[in-house]
Amino acid sequence: MKLQSLVLAAATALTMTTAFAVPAGTWTVAAGAHMVDPKSDNGTVLNDAYSVDVDSDIRPTVSGEYFVANNIGVELLAAVPFHHDITLTDANDNEIEGKTQHLPPTLSVQYHFDGYNMPMNVKPFVGVGVNYTTFFKERIYLGNGNDLELDDSVGIAGHIGLDIPFAETESFRIDARYMDIKTDASLNGIDIGEVDISPWVYGVAFVKQF
Repeated sequence: MKLQSLVLAAATALTMTTAFAVPAGTWTVAAGAHMVDPKSDNGTVLNDAYSVDVDSDIRPTVSGEYFVANNIGVELLAAVPFHHDITLTDANDNEIEGKTQHLPPTLSVQYHFDGYNMPMNVKPFVGVGVNYTTFFKERIYLGNGNDLELDDSVGIAGHIGLDIPFAETESFRIDARYMDIKTDASLNGIDIGEVDISPWVYGVAFVKQF
């Protein structure tokens, strides 16, 4: 009887969880803004003669997610180009300035903890995926005729977040991502080293479910 009661209770809990889960076939769209905050040590270039510092930037973002199963979604993140200033500093504190723009589309598989009776009906989620970052409009202020290039990057991406519902199909989202972004830099076609950006990306968004 105890075993039967436990099985019945487990089945009831599973049914309740499934009933309130985000069902397969659901779409969500999130519009907001994110800050790309590169790691503090971005590597060295020119035979380790210069340390690299890449600053942060905030831009509008949008993402779409399709639920392939209950509570399991596939999300694509897009954004307008992020702008970053780059500073190269040698041992004598001499600086060379540069800049770049980049787009970091990221594809993730995510699990949403919906239907778990969380306090205030909040809905945490976690995800993992792949980031592709393409760089363009690179500049280096080292006299005329010098050309800086940053190669495209492919790396893993992790995602955690929290959806706070305020209507049946609308939520406020707070999230954070880690992106493994490393790019090979070249000056006038000659390899000068690797720039390790690998940022945390913090954001807020309005989420609509369809």
